[in-house]
Amino acid sequence: MKPPQNLPSATSKFHSLHESGCFVLPNPWDIGTAIYLERLGFNALATTSAGFAFSRGKPDGGVPRDEMLAHIREIAEATTLPLNADFFNGFADKPENVAANVKLCIDTGVAGLSIEDNSQNPAAPLYEKKVAIERIRAARSAIDESKTGVVLTGRCEAWLVGHRDPLYTALDRLAAYAQAGADCLYAPGVSDPNEIAQIVKTVAPKPVNVLVSGFNHQLSVSQLADLGVRRISVGSGLALAAWGAFVRAAKNISANGTFNLLADNASSADLNELFRNK
Repeated sequence: MKPPQNLPSATSKFHSLHESGCFVLPNPWDIGTAIYLERLGFNALATTSAGFAFSRGKPDGGVPRDEMLAHIREIAEATTLPLNADFFNGFADKPENVAANVKLCIDTGVAGLSIEDNSQNPAAPLYEKKVAIERIRAARSAIDESKTGVVLTGRCEAWLVGHRDPLYTALDRLAAYAQAGADCLYAPGVSDPNEIAQIVKTVAPKPVNVLVSGFNHQLSVSQLADLGVRRISVGSGLALAAWGAFVRAAKNISANGTFNLLADNASSADLNELFRNK
């Protein structure tokens, strides 16, 4: 994956991360979590559409385009790290509209963005293959015209929409998305190591992103690296971890009138110090 010349430093770094090894791309959902993850030493970050939506009291997919663009810009400005935008389905069905929205996303300062093939139509949850490929091509053209070198990730949502044969569909579509210009390939929901290895082999030498969340949390960085995975994200995993602690503590107060679950809270003093010196 050879990037164009003279890229912004964050975008150049993001390209280099995809060239070898395996890196974790954690997903903050607000400015504070982005700052904290950068301080922990991660090399890049990614937004989470679900994590942000929940923070706004909306379901995943319920955040309109302009609100999502403002959020992506806010995170990009909060960190010096390369940022990948979870850009949903490009907030459009037609390829030309995907291209227009990709240009808007590029303008937020991201180093990468993903386009998925979930149509949001229950009757046909994945875009027809030809249309899905054209949508990736349109995103690629928009990036090339911008001369920013933003990394394009093509996502096949076969597992997440409950497709009857997710592996075959993902292998077929991800190979096509790679041919259409996606720099990185991603099938969120895959958990079987053999299936992950097949995806890596099918799209090689292009890098593969794997989502690690509650359904496959037993997979480690070293195990995924051994399978040839280049990039690991956690999606809404960290946001859901925070929600889990919040829900348990709130329910405990409501049901039992006790506050013992607050004993493991983060330290106010530590967070004050972190944000005072950011």
